[in-house]
Amino acid sequence: MADEEYDLVIPPGTPRTVIRDAALKFNVELVRVTRPLNYANMVNDERELLAFRGSKEEIEKTNEFMYQKIKEFIES
Repeated sequence: MADEEYDLVIPPGTPRTVIRDAALKFNVELVRVTRPLNYANMVNDERELLAFRGSKEEIEKTNEFMYQKIKEFIES
């Protein structure tokens, strides 16, 4: 089970620079995934989204990195 891969869906609206920096910094693959979205009047509306795919450890590091970068972007 050590080879199990995880997906980290990238929130729509994430700056491209954050996505690029994360893709270059961590051992993850940028992939497209289809996921249902449930908000406002879009119940179970499926959309194709970007995600990072990698090991649990790499995804956790990528998630923390993206959280900090998005937070910095919002606060600037």
